[in-house]
Amino acid sequence: MIRVDAWWLAVQPLDMRVGTEAALARVVQVFGQAHPHHAYLFANRRANRMKVLVHDGIGVWLAARRLNIGKFAWANDVVSTLPLSRTQFDALVLGLPWQRLGDAGIIRVI
Repeated sequence: MIRVDAWWLAVQPLDMRVGTEAALARVVQVFGQAHPHHAYLFANRRANRMKVLVHDGIGVWLAARRLNIGKFAWANDVVSTLPLSRTQFDALVLGLPWQRLGDAGIIRVI
């Protein structure tokens, strides 16, 4: 099991053709550095594909997810990065509106 203590969402899209090294370079460019036990999430322009880079303290893991129907509820904020809770991350990878989930899974109106 890969330990993840924090999830970070990059608002700007990523070319899904990039591999591990280019994704890691993008993490350093956007977030400043790759912290151990942190996950960094990127989506493509259409928001139907996602890549997650996780630094496990020794190396990095790169995972991809694609939705066949619909798209991920991606942020359109003016900031370039956003922290996510575990509940918000779980909703995001399922394609659900994670922005409405707060602590303990409480749903609120945006």
